[in-house]
This record gives sequence, C-alpha cells and structure tokens, in this order.
Amino acid sequence: MTPTQSLLQETVPTLALGALGALVFWWINFPAAVLTGPAAVVSVATILGMRTAMPGMLRDAVFLVIGVTIGSTVTPEVIATALAWPISLAVLTVTLVAVVVVARRALERGFGYDPITALLAAMPGHLSYVLGLSTDLDADVPRVALVQTVRVLLLTLLVPVLIAFWGVEGSAYLVDRGTLSAWSLALTFPLALALGLVFQRLSIPAPILLGGMAVAAVGHGADLTPGAMPGWLTTLAFVAMGTLIGTRFRGFDRRGLLGALWAGVVTTLIACAVAAVGALIASRLIGLPAAALLLAFAPGGVEVMAALAVETGLEPALVAAHHVFRL
Repeated sequence: MTPTQSLLQETVPTLALGALGALVFWWINFPAAVLTGPAAVVSVATILGMRTAMPGMLRDAVFLVIGVTIGSTVTPEVIATALAWPISLAVLTVTLVAVVVVARRALERGFGYDPITALLAAMPGHLSYVLGLSTDLDADVPRVALVQTVRVLLLTLLVPVLIAFWGVEGSAYLVDRGTLSAWSLALTFPLALALGLVFQRLSIPAPILLGGMAVAAVGHGADLTPGAMPGWLTTLAFVAMGTLIGTRFRGFDRRGLLGALWAGVVTTLIACAVAAVGALIASRLIGLPAAALLLAFAPGGVEVMAALAVETGLEPALVAAHHVFRL
C-alpha cells in the first residue's frame, strides 16, 4: 500500500467521524456544534487509539476558507464602529495583555509548560490561527489545542450565563449584506491563496490563514466584495477544522490529559475574570452596557460571541469590531 493510499484510508473515516460528531452535537443543541462536535468526537477517538489524519492540502484549504471568513467581518460598519470607540479598544488591549501575561505565568509555574507552548495556550486568539502558529513554531500542539478548546467551550457556556445575570436586553442589529457573489469568491480566493504563498515564502506563521484574512479584510473594509461567506462552505470548513483539532491528539500522552484539561479550566477562569473587569471599566468610561462589552472583550470563539451579540441585540457592530481588533 502506497503512503497516499494509507493516508486516504485514514482520512476518509476521520472526516466521516467528524461529520457524525457535528450532527450529534447539532442534534443535542450544543453551542458551535459544527466545530465543537468534530473536535470532541475525533479527539476522543484519537486518544483511544484510532489512527486519524488530515492531509496537508485539505488543511490549507480549510485555513484559507476560515481566513476569508474572518476577514469578511471587516465591513465598513465595523470599521466605523471601531473608530468611534477608541477608549474601549484601549481597555481591550490592556485586558488582552493582562490575560496573556497572567495565564502564561500560571501555565509555566503551575503546569510546567515550556514558554512557547504556554504563550500560545494562553493567547486568546482565533483557535485555527493559534493552531497554525503552534504547528509552525514547534509548540506542543496537543496541549495548546486542548487548553484552547476547553477555553472556547467554557466561555461559550459561561458568557451567556453572565449576560443573563446582568439582565440586559439589547436593541441594536447588524445590517444584513447578503452572501458573497460568485465573482467575489472567484476574485477573493485566488488572491488570498497567492498572498498566502507569498507569506509562506517569507516564513510568516500561518501564512494561508493570514492571506485569506488580509485579502478579505481589504475587500470587505473597502466595500468592494460585500457579503458573508456562503453558509454551506463555512459549515464544511468548521467541520473540517474541528476534525483537524481532533487529529492533533495523535500520539498524545494520555497520562497528561487530565493536567491539560485542568490547565484549560484555569486559563479560562483567568481570561473570563480579566475580561469581566475590563468590561466593567470600559462600561463606566463610555456608558455602554457591561453585558455588551463583556461580549466584546470575552476571549472566546469570535463566531460564537458575534452570534450571541446578534441574537441578543447587544451592540453587534461593537462586538464584531472589538473581536476583529483583538484578532
């Protein structure tokens, strides 16, 4: 059997398992099911000994789609909102630095993480971006993936509870710009891939993801390519991304699993506490609801936080602007 055939035999069951995980988590109404379902199910299967795999070309395609998806949040409305709230962006910057410094120190001293792994595990960025950096910088990817995944899942559950605790209801909503047209997709993806390859030649970490983000951000920010990524394409990308997260546990030492889970809980509590303090300070400075600013400051999944902002009407443009700025 050739290496290509062997990889194919491992990849097809892996993707099928990821799709099943997404379906099950969607059925039980779990938050961000298309990402968390595959990540959870494939992670468990990998830890239990299943030989899971994701080809490099497919991984890069997923990074490209997710990069364009992130960049597409940079709309003129978001830019205008960001420029209108420099004080809250400044407070966000301080809280971001505080989260990284405190969480990194906790991971190094409390759990014995090396400096690079601790930094990336503590970094409240986009999960796929952090994983891309982790791979390129030779960090302990399974540890980073587990800590980051626990953070995203816990924040997804904790933030709505805190919003309900504050008892605030919003009334602001984003303008629906529709779906990216066929010509916009045909223009964006080749340019994004080309820029990603240039970044790759320059040895920039996560080059394909950054190429997609940069091209889409320019196109959307200038209102040249308005609209969101087609839902079916985004869903496929997140299912594949969750599946990829699960494959990162291949070869992971099971004895360190509990410690990594506990590290994820600790860093999540740190991040949530610092974000809440920052939100309260910014709320007093600019006069917006603390609940809306918590959504803006929460270092969780940008898609989940943005969706919560839209659903609750808690200043979604402000929330989107802050998360784009944070990324």
